[in-house]
Amino acid sequence: QVHLVESGGGLVQPGGSLRLSCAASGSGISTYFMGWYRQAPGKQRELVATITSRGSTNYTDSVKGRFTISRDNAKNTVYLQMNSLKPEDTAVYLCQAATTTRNYWGQGTQVTVSS
Repeated sequence: QVHLVESGGGLVQPGGSLRLSCAASGSGISTYFMGWYRQAPGKQRELVATITSRGSTNYTDSVKGRFTISRDNAKNTVYLQMNSLKPEDTAVYLCQAATTTRNYWGQGTQVTVSS
């Protein structure tokens, strides 16, 4: 069983930055494929960024060059550094941990970008 807890969300002005953290508990976390998703009101859940166990990353086009996903396997934590935030980045951000047979989600953290 894997338990994920996100933190770091909040209210930020356009152009600002936030760093989200996803703390994972459970065995074998370092081998999991990790991802950040987001869901805005009335919209479908959207993949934001992923990172493999070896550190390979992938991003949705709308955040490329602005967001950076990273992981610290010693701390069982995945991060999402978000820079140059825009109002359209406003959403609940959720962390995912996955293998070929299992899939776990955190409860999410709210990010609001507004002046």
